[in-house]
Amino acid sequence: MASFPPRVNEKEIVRSRTIGELLAPAAPFDKKCGRENWTVAFAPDGSYFAWSQGHRTVKLVPWSQCLKNFLLHGTKNITNSSSLRLSRQNSDGAQKNKPREHIIDCGDIVWSLAFGSSVPEKQSRCVNIEWHRFRFGQDQLLLATGLNNGRIKIWDVYTGKLLLNLVDHTEVVRDLTFAPDGSLILVSASRDKTLRVWDLKDDGNMMKVLRGHQNWVYSCAFSPDSSMLCSVGASKAVFLWNMDKYTMIRKLEGHHHDVVACDFSPDGALLATASYDTRVYIWDPHTGDILMEFGHLFPPPTPIFAGGANDRWVRSVSFSHDGLHVASLADDKMVRFWRIDEDYPVQVAPLSNGLCCAFSTDGSVLAAGTHDGSVYFWATPRQVPSLQHLCRMSIRRVMPTQEVQELPVPSKVLEFLSYRI
Repeated sequence: MASFPPRVNEKEIVRSRTIGELLAPAAPFDKKCGRENWTVAFAPDGSYFAWSQGHRTVKLVPWSQCLKNFLLHGTKNITNSSSLRLSRQNSDGAQKNKPREHIIDCGDIVWSLAFGSSVPEKQSRCVNIEWHRFRFGQDQLLLATGLNNGRIKIWDVYTGKLLLNLVDHTEVVRDLTFAPDGSLILVSASRDKTLRVWDLKDDGNMMKVLRGHQNWVYSCAFSPDSSMLCSVGASKAVFLWNMDKYTMIRKLEGHHHDVVACDFSPDGALLATASYDTRVYIWDPHTGDILMEFGHLFPPPTPIFAGGANDRWVRSVSFSHDGLHVASLADDKMVRFWRIDEDYPVQVAPLSNGLCCAFSTDGSVLAAGTHDGSVYFWATPRQVPSLQHLCRMSIRRVMPTQEVQELPVPSKVLEFLSYRI
């Protein structure tokens, strides 16, 4: 396992270029609690960007228009609270499929967001398919919001209409993720120590409850082929689940504190996890091996110090779509961009009170949300991937580590394909 603490020599580290800011409006006597932006999300097709502005509102903006505004008006952009507000009942008359800016009132504090798009030919797993309340078309784009009261609300992105209200969790819904295969299978992670699997093509029927966490579940993420789910939580927990059988595959051991975020690489060969222990680990999810460690405190803290209030809690991690870069966000007021084959951040950006981050669909921009409900955007490291890396990603999309290791090729090639060099 390679341990990568941050280097002291800051001259080698490049500052990321700021693209823009979406600043939440500050109302007089506004409470500080409840304004947090816990999640930012890009639509799978890149058409929309969504974030929680604080309290109970979610803002949806057409992403291309947002970028255009940054170019025309500079980086700063205070979100306009007088924009079209879509309540839980109205918005039937909105023009479908035309990207429009929306503000959605979710009725309670929003902790999580996720976009989902449907593939009509992908059948529901439900046995009774004779009648459904909703029939999702090819152009369907949904937004799921996880709330403080344990409810999950499903919205039509184009109209802002509330479609479904999923009720079963008993605590905060901390994270949401849709299966990437277009099946509209939704998984929710909650402080009630469970993960729940919902089939939106079956009118939001809850299919399964995944139990195993002994404490809060903070985050969950599907593998790109939708066959595997990672869930992370308090008490150092990192679990991998088989989503065909809904059984636990293994528990990954290595972190020394609560694990709060996770993300798979685009080829599914790597898994990144972020923890309050000041570290981001890069795992091989097929073997459970730790391949890399990105440290946010130098020298690396002892397990006792890492397990406490160390002022370097890593809050979020996200894999870029090029499969080469990882972004992390920590309490030391820094956003870091790492390369999976480098021992130090290749770019950094200052950010106070950051909570979450996500790459845009094309990987060119990183968005990060903060405690005050604002969002900041930076240009990401751009590099033409090598032919070797592109071939490796193509192979790893269809072959797990065990099958790769059986290939009749030289050992150095096997190490490269397994991300071990």
